[in-house]
Amino acid sequence: MLVPFLTALPITGAFISVSDASGRQSSLCSSDPVAARLDELQFELGEGPQREATRTGAVVLIDDVAESSHARWPVFGMALRELDVAALFAIPLVLGAVTVGAVGLYRSIPGSLTDQELATATAAASAIASVAVRHALAAAGEHGAPESSAAPAMRREIHQATGMIVVQLETTATIAYSRLFAHAFGSERSVHDVAHDVVSRQLNFETLPE
Repeated sequence: MLVPFLTALPITGAFISVSDASGRQSSLCSSDPVAARLDELQFELGEGPQREATRTGAVVLIDDVAESSHARWPVFGMALRELDVAALFAIPLVLGAVTVGAVGLYRSIPGSLTDQELATATAAASAIASVAVRHALAAAGEHGAPESSAAPAMRREIHQATGMIVVQLETTATIAYSRLFAHAFGSERSVHDVAHDVVSRQLNFETLPE
């Protein structure tokens, strides 16, 4: 699914994610470790251009990461400093009247996409939207399928951990979800690792300080 973007556009890498009606995200594929980390960061932090493109259905273009204020996603903007990313673009995946996800594109040097290049990216995103959804549904059904950093399936373990934290803290799913992410960010670990500790009962949020 990434080939049309990588071959036709002046970009360094790309990644694709799909979200369901409940906002649960499925990362389908990424071209390289930087692309995979960009996708993971936006999932973990709950903010970023790809998340915004999915929410609004509008293209998000950051021609120069270093010069951008990142006011709409300040934490993600800070995390970008550690990556070799100089320009970042998010193209929504639209299926009918619904935005089902987004394609993330990045460059290691700053610079914008021309009108023709943007049209090419939008057309490619439109062409793969239905395929992306089918892949996400298939991944969600493969409960025993292994996951990888480059193409993880639905983050079932994170949702399971969230449910366990709801019980541990006697709180709402929204607050439990936030606590999970905050703990991961504060301890400089990935959300996936913290969720695994919760599910395997190595970590109980009830015993953590407020």
